[in-house]
Amino acid sequence: MNSAKATLSALILILAAAATSPATSMCPHYAVAVFPSPMLNTPDFASVFGGRDGKTLRLDRSGLIREVEFVAIPGTLFRIEECFERGSHFIYRVTTDEYPYTAKTGYFVDSRFVKTSDIPPSPRSRRLPTKEKIIEDLLAARGSRYVWGGNVRRGISQLLTFYPPATDSLPATTLDVWQLRGVDCSGLLYEATGGYTPRNTPSLISYGGPVAIKGLDAARIASRLEPLDLIVWSGHVMIVLDRRRVIESRLDSKGGDGVVVHPLREALMELLLMRAPLNDYREATEGKKGFVVRRWYPGGG
Repeated sequence: MNSAKATLSALILILAAAATSPATSMCPHYAVAVFPSPMLNTPDFASVFGGRDGKTLRLDRSGLIREVEFVAIPGTLFRIEECFERGSHFIYRVTTDEYPYTAKTGYFVDSRFVKTSDIPPSPRSRRLPTKEKIIEDLLAARGSRYVWGGNVRRGISQLLTFYPPATDSLPATTLDVWQLRGVDCSGLLYEATGGYTPRNTPSLISYGGPVAIKGLDAARIASRLEPLDLIVWSGHVMIVLDRRRVIESRLDSKGGDGVVVHPLREALMELLLMRAPLNDYREATEGKKGFVVRRWYPGGG
């Protein structure tokens, strides 16, 4: 009897370990996003979208889901490093050239958002829209909510299918957050360019070429700017629409959270109260906060 109990206990331990350990031997090598696919910095999607009661989102004090890194658009290629079985689906630990940044915990996607392959698929084809089309799409995002890691302003309806709330009575605002409906600052640009531009601000501060603004006031900086120039520092980016306007997505933006349009000179004067204009962001130090302007669209002056 004791032997049988010991055998049963050992079997339970083995099954428990299998439920939580990576099933690396079963992993395909590659995956391609079929839907807009949230990439998280945790494998525990269910605790983020639903929690213990099935109807609670994991939000910080600002109402943001910080586990979201970005939303991979259809066609994004992933390399699968590990896979974790979750009942009828898997969670894949992945890397991708679309988001070439490091994370202590790694990055993860749900297998239901992707198709897999053991043969390397072709990378996603990137095609830059015209300036006019990008500006049109930027303006179409006005009024979108700020979503940490978001770059699909209409949201991801599959999140309600794959992680359905355990109630039909959630407020509309909660359902918007559940679907990651909205964009962050670099996500606004990423969506408007069809995923052509880098996905975070530390990359944008060196993207394209510099516009010389060091030592200039708001009026003189404004006179040097062209449509789609980026006013950027590590942590935020504003996008120039024309000589009069700038667009951005941020939590505490003037006129409300999310995507708003400001008068260009007014935005620059406000920014100059806090940061110094630099030609090279490497000149910024802890005691000298700065910003740069980057001209990236081909054919810019």
